[in-house]
Amino acid sequence: MTAILPDHFLWGASTAGHQVDGGDTAADTTFLESVSPSVFKEPAGDACRSWERWADDLDLIKGMGLNSYRFSVEWARIEPEEGNVDQDALDHYDRMVDGCLERGIDPAITLCHFTIPSWFAAKGGWLNHDAPAMFADECVRVLDRIGDRVALAVTFNEPDLPRILDNGSLPQEAVDLQRACINAATKKAGVKQYRSGNVVIPEEVTQLEFGFIRAHRAAVQAVRSVRPELPVGLSLAVIDESYRTEEGKKLAMAKRRSCYGPWAQAVQGDDFVGVQNYEREIFGDDGPVPAQPGEEVNETGTALHPESLVNAVNYIHHLTGLPVVVTEHGVSTQDDELRCRFLKASIPPLIELVRDGVPVLGYFHWSLLDNYEWISAFDVHFGLCSVDREHGTFDRTPKKSAGVYRDIVANTVI
Repeated sequence: MTAILPDHFLWGASTAGHQVDGGDTAADTTFLESVSPSVFKEPAGDACRSWERWADDLDLIKGMGLNSYRFSVEWARIEPEEGNVDQDALDHYDRMVDGCLERGIDPAITLCHFTIPSWFAAKGGWLNHDAPAMFADECVRVLDRIGDRVALAVTFNEPDLPRILDNGSLPQEAVDLQRACINAATKKAGVKQYRSGNVVIPEEVTQLEFGFIRAHRAAVQAVRSVRPELPVGLSLAVIDESYRTEEGKKLAMAKRRSCYGPWAQAVQGDDFVGVQNYEREIFGDDGPVPAQPGEEVNETGTALHPESLVNAVNYIHHLTGLPVVVTEHGVSTQDDELRCRFLKASIPPLIELVRDGVPVLGYFHWSLLDNYEWISAFDVHFGLCSVDREHGTFDRTPKKSAGVYRDIVANTVI
């Protein structure tokens, strides 16, 4: 049976379990947050309490006039101990899917959004030879339960990110801290190697990449064994590499070959490929050119280039030959007026791409909420809605940008 691609454009927002749920006690990231030294600025803790307040999140999605919600189904919740499947967790995701459908929202699920069970990390994570089989079992478990009601399945979130970070995107002190964190976790767990998918040491990037590719292929096969009609793929972090000089062109193309080349082959046979774009990287003779005076920048000081989205989508579509879903796109900023301008400048060119016949199936904004952003904790802000953690209410408040996004969706005919 051939996968049934969505017959309408998916307008949505994305979240990830560890970043919004709270109380994710069995996850590797929680364990890594607790060691000393840790690469994480602080623990996720309660995050946004979406495990309890998922219905509120769905109401926000509906209130913005969106027709889809991408969320992750957390393996660490479902199998907190090896061989011990938590039926209550499966019931939780079952209710979420039904809650989506009751509101006219198509659920899009991510089967692994970085976090994994701590027991799995203690076995070497994705470096373990048996990892693909273990992940395939988890995929079958999930798809057996909710696969009949979801719009698409993403196996992995940004499995190319370790390679991108290894290509000079992390300062040396961050690399050293990641190594110290992994070593501390290995010692605390009392195992040979405690390994994560998003805290990586440079000499293991190639091995991890190979592990991700093997596990992705096993996951696709597992999904199709249960739900052959369900579109399945993975999402890639895609920086819009550009250049100003001939030497810069060589550097940009070399980075593209290194970061995306292995995945062009790995996704062959998939139903779609997810593109996650946040920025453009412009290369000169000596490498990436920093933001110039007067350019608008995000919270980390990176210059914003709204055209990076369509450039990234075009590049990955032509590289892979597959339909594209924009599974993440957004901007980290506390200046919501900047987010509003960024949305207005970024999305219309994407729609023109669709009208020109490029098979883009949907757009998911990152993120629905100001959430836990990994090593930066709560210090960067991607949300269309704020979350009141300061007073302990965790109440959600839509920002002006949520209204801007709603209006773009309402006024766009594809």
